Amino acid sequence: MNLKGNNAADLQPEEWGFHSGPENPESRGIRLQVYLARGGLASRRGAEELIAAGRVQINGRVVGVPGEKVFPGDTVLVDGVPVKPETRLRYLALHKPPGYICSSSDPQGRPLALELLPTGIGERLYSVGRLDLRSSGLILFTNDGDFAARVSHPSAGLEKEYLVEASGPIPDSVVKDFTRGLVVEGERYQARKIERTGQRQLKICLIEGKNREIRRVFSYFHLHAVKLHRVRIGPVMLGALAEGASRSLEETEIAALLGGM
Repeated sequence: MNLKGNNAADLQPEEWGFHSGPENPESRGIRLQVYLARGGLASRRGAEELIAAGRVQINGRVVGVPGEKVFPGDTVLVDGVPVKPETRLRYLALHKPPGYICSSSDPQGRPLALELLPTGIGERLYSVGRLDLRSSGLILFTNDGDFAARVSHPSAGLEKEYLVEASGPIPDSVVKDFTRGLVVEGERYQARKIERTGQRQLKICLIEGKNREIRRVFSYFHLHAVKLHRVRIGPVMLGALAEGASRSLEETEIAALLGGM
């Protein structure tokens, strides 16, 4: 994780996300995971994982449990580097090629999708959801933890659309069972809708998008997904965005994502 050195004590309370006034609970501090999310390190869930791993300190003290408050003047460190909330929020769409992972670092040294983003961006960005190593297509990046949490939560009801090609002919039973819902190794999977586009090709629309959902369902039917390409997340289309290229989201797209459209 590439962290910039920033001293939290240099910020005014309103720049933290705190607002002065006795009626506002945030004037008495904000939760550590919220503070880290506003610092562009990760979503709130990702921030909780950083805390649980013992990588976060407040005023020199390791904090291992989410929920502790951060106050103006406190120094927050992640991996020994000071962190402060970002003052500029970014929202980007990337066309991820196969062979890249959606992570801030990789001990195996594999290429990171993050490295494809423009080098001039000064803020720390992270992916909203993931595409696995072999998958390609649309992935969103941001430094807005609240945005990431709302967009990635199943309650947002955002459709995610994929073009999938199998190693062999896809039986009609796959379409029928996946649309109706099936249980694989104790986990229930159900597609919102499926359109057959060829003997070996499907267009699959998911809502929740559980980890490796399509690949697990295909494996259950003894199929291998040789191509898994995401072309849409809610109102955001991959369109003609070139492989490896990125663009900023339009304000209308951000508003629609937050509206669950």
